[in-house]
Amino acid sequence: MQDFEAIFHNKILLVSLIACFSAQGLKLIIELIRHRKINFRYLVSTGGMPSAHSALVGALATGVGLTKGWESPEFAIACLFAVIVMYDAAGVRQAAGKQARILNQLLDEFLHDNHHLNEERLKELLGHTPFQVLIGLTWGISVCILTISVL
Repeated sequence: MQDFEAIFHNKILLVSLIACFSAQGLKLIIELIRHRKINFRYLVSTGGMPSAHSALVGALATGVGLTKGWESPEFAIACLFAVIVMYDAAGVRQAAGKQARILNQLLDEFLHDNHHLNEERLKELLGHTPFQVLIGLTWGISVCILTISVL
């Protein structure tokens, strides 16, 4: 049990989670400003502005760099992990979202012709634009620099 409690004293983990959850909260605020209504789905959804995944891995890599050193093997691992996650967010998941949008359009056209099909729509907002990833990364680095010394 003592080892489990030690998890809550891991500054890098806490800062990374703060960056991730605050980025998710920003999505809610940004969508409130854009559409003038609260949609709590943005607190748990993927995609959108900013990238919470990028914020998490940006804070993680920055925290490791600040505490273990920028030349450390731990920083190299965290940095490469961050690059893979951000590439996936802006590449693979965004492409999957575009494919889902096209499939939903085809489904709508098929159903418009009085065909009955009991299929639910595919989720279209999966990935991020490169700008959303960059803003998420910047958010994560900023949160880490501002909070790691406080914890």
